[in-house]
Parts: sequence; C-alpha cells; structure tokens
Amino acid sequence: MNSENLRLLDANLNRLREGIRVVEDIYRYIFNDKTTSSRLKSLRHISRLTNYNELLDSRDIKNDVLKTSTTSEQTRENLTSILIANFKRAQESARVLEEFAKLISIKESENFKYIRYELYDIEKNIAKII
Repeated sequence: MNSENLRLLDANLNRLREGIRVVEDIYRYIFNDKTTSSRLKSLRHISRLTNYNELLDSRDIKNDVLKTSTTSEQTRENLTSILIANFKRAQESARVLEEFAKLISIKESENFKYIRYELYDIEKNIAKII
C-alpha cells in the first residue's frame, strides 16, 4: 500500500478513536451509563489495523493542508452538540476506513462497517437521555 493511502488510514484511525473516546467519556462520567460506555470502549479497542508501524511512518502532520480548525469545529453549544459532532466524526471515519481497508482485507473492512453500524445504533438513543 502506498504512503498516501497509509497516511489516510492513520488519520482516520486517529479520528475514529478520538471521536469514540469523547462519546465514551460522556456516557461514563456524565451519564454514568456503564453499559453504553463499555460498548463504546469495546468499539474503540477494535478500531485497529495490524500495520501500526507502517501507519505511524506515513504520518505527516506538518504537511496536513487542513489541520487548522474551522469555526464550526471551535464552537459547541451544549453537551448534545458535542455528542453529535463526535458521533458524526467517528461514523465518517469508520466509513473511510471501511472503504480503504478493502485494499488490505475484507475482514478488516467488515470490522469498520460493524463499528459504523454500532455507532449509528448507539447514537439513536441520544434523544432518550438528553
């Protein structure tokens, strides 16, 4: 796999795990929801690819053309907006990973598809808790 594809995978793995972590911590520390936070923790732990060293070698933060935050990324109105932003961040990254992991293995691609659908399922319960 070329370094550009590896760089894309690395960025999206980081984005996926970070988004899940924010949501997980809200369910854990704010909602005291052990079941959902454990479910999210499990998703975060399976959000991996086997070629860690290659991914790390491809990382190029200095040349990221969009590393500066946009105004919408710098502002959150409330807890719901934080949850939604991070669910969407994680879901979008899972979709990118699902597609690009097809270049590695269908098993890894299916793993990210599973994560994405689990996030959709957990997200639908936001209205019940807020």
